[in-house]
Amino acid sequence: MSAEQSGGMHSYWCARAWLPSGVAEGVRIDIAEGVIVAVTPGAEPGGAILPGVVLPGFANAHSHAFHRALRGRTHDDRGSFWTWRERMYAVAERLEPDSYYRLARAVYAEMVLAGYTSVAEFHYLHHPGRDLRYADPNEFSHALVAAAADAGIRLTLLDVCYLAGGFGQPTTGVQRRFDDGDADAWADRVESFQPAGDLVVVGAAVHSVRAVPAEQLPAVVHAAAGRPLHIHLSEQPRENEECLATYGCTPTELLASAGAWTPHTVAVHATHLTPADISTLAPSWVCLCPSTEADLADGIGPARRLAAAGVRLCLGSDGQTVIDPWHETRALELHERLASGRRGRFDIGELHSAATAHAASGWTGLGGLAPGQGADLVCVDPASPRTAGADSAGILYAATAADVTDVMVAGRWIVRDRTHRTIDNVAHALATEIGALWQ
Repeated sequence: MSAEQSGGMHSYWCARAWLPSGVAEGVRIDIAEGVIVAVTPGAEPGGAILPGVVLPGFANAHSHAFHRALRGRTHDDRGSFWTWRERMYAVAERLEPDSYYRLARAVYAEMVLAGYTSVAEFHYLHHPGRDLRYADPNEFSHALVAAAADAGIRLTLLDVCYLAGGFGQPTTGVQRRFDDGDADAWADRVESFQPAGDLVVVGAAVHSVRAVPAEQLPAVVHAAAGRPLHIHLSEQPRENEECLATYGCTPTELLASAGAWTPHTVAVHATHLTPADISTLAPSWVCLCPSTEADLADGIGPARRLAAAGVRLCLGSDGQTVIDPWHETRALELHERLASGRRGRFDIGELHSAATAHAASGWTGLGGLAPGQGADLVCVDPASPRTAGADSAGILYAATAADVTDVMVAGRWIVRDRTHRTIDNVAHALATEIGALWQ
């Protein structure tokens, strides 16, 4: 058992640290039982020295871990989101609980190496397919929980309800692996899943309005009460058009009629919204996934208008086109610049808040270096070829995942000197598991 796991008080002196009031110098952080108990700016060096800039851990509010197997393998596709989806389905068809555990373990380790300390896994691969069931119907869920525990990352397991292959269409082919039959059967399975551990939260998800018929939505919302509820929303114009043709309303309006929009709900993407949709979402969150939205040619969402309407923003890596919270954070601003022709759409504090929005995934008391907050720390090198010369707060615009040197999660060091402490050679593990899927 390491010192960080033994439960005693530990003090760290940071050359610079990103506090709620901004970046401060000479900061001592005292930690006990995985929680920050004191933060003292302007302190004399003492305890363990953390060079560079120390930030609170980043939050990955939307992930499909198995999509990592697609990175660098769809670049020759000049089609659309819908043609890309067929390649994604091909990977989903090949995965089994054991292979998914090994792949997800490596993917989650890549996330921690990049500075993520929590991940919300949007999980819809449930069954063997062909209407068969594993002896334990949550076999895949257990595999993901074990993978996250081994990688040392906080996990919100968002169990996805997926019942249709499109508006008025049954699931077919690999989609049968996602389908529980109806919302009540899905809810019974989710209720039976009780994972152990302090670093896992169980939430729920509606895959999309095209995958859950309107009459089934209220049952999902009811079963998710009090838990995080995440929903793919209006990622593609086609979804909006088909929803309007089927139900006579937008996806946002359809979900509102089911009572879906609460402070626990996260709309993922929310790219193609009407002004009325934006107002309707105000009690909830929106998760932008800039790297994936660019990769899939989804479009640029109305992030600034959402924020102005009171919608809270968070960020996710989604399809794992890159796993780099620094990239996603500045892309929130840069995509707004491209869409608006103006700079400074979000200030640095707003970007940092979106990047550390663990609350969107059910983790309270995270995202800041302050007493009472969970002890999730990320140390970044301010003197790399990428970060050299940036001012302290400007490192959010300069750093990449490669500049992260050390990561602490719940008071335990998971990454030290750019090396994951429990998973040897993460790159080799990724190459091995992805290669096996494409054989």
